[in-house]
Amino acid sequence: MLINQKTIFDHTQLCHYLGKIAAILFRLAKWSIEGSKPDLTQSVIVAAPHTSNWDFFITLGMALKMGVRVRWLGKQSLFKWGLGPLMRWLGGIPVDRSKSSGLVEQVTNYFKAGGHFSLVISPEGTRSKTKQWKTGFYYIAKNANVPISLAFIDHKKRVVGLGYTFHLTENSEEDLKSIRAFYTSYI
Repeated sequence: MLINQKTIFDHTQLCHYLGKIAAILFRLAKWSIEGSKPDLTQSVIVAAPHTSNWDFFITLGMALKMGVRVRWLGKQSLFKWGLGPLMRWLGGIPVDRSKSSGLVEQVTNYFKAGGHFSLVISPEGTRSKTKQWKTGFYYIAKNANVPISLAFIDHKKRVVGLGYTFHLTENSEEDLKSIRAFYTSYI
């Protein structure tokens, strides 16, 4: 896994200008951004619901506009056919979902090594509607001892944003219930 390579977020000036362009594009598309950049150097960002291919561009635009340095997990097929270098430069980390690769441990170790970034994860693991979320995001945050920021996309209201930051407790069942409850109005 190429988690420590350079990304677009290592280019401060470029991100600044792209953030301004993203703000203009959001206005033209009649989308708004709610919330503000968390005062954190590390976090896991749960981005839900993930229902459209546009979610990637919307979330990336929000991150650029807010100045949030992100990495994101994406299925390995997104990194094929010459798109791999671009996707990695945009912060992507390819995931082969067909086999266990110790992803939680690898990302946890990168956090512990002091990587300054927020990891964006879609808990559904797919664009299809699911009843059960994958919980890797929770265990990455728990093992790395970083908070979880709750990001949302509301296509009907044309709003994307960052909600509150959730600090984990010792009760994983209650934590996951609370996180999921935040999204009830968006799912």
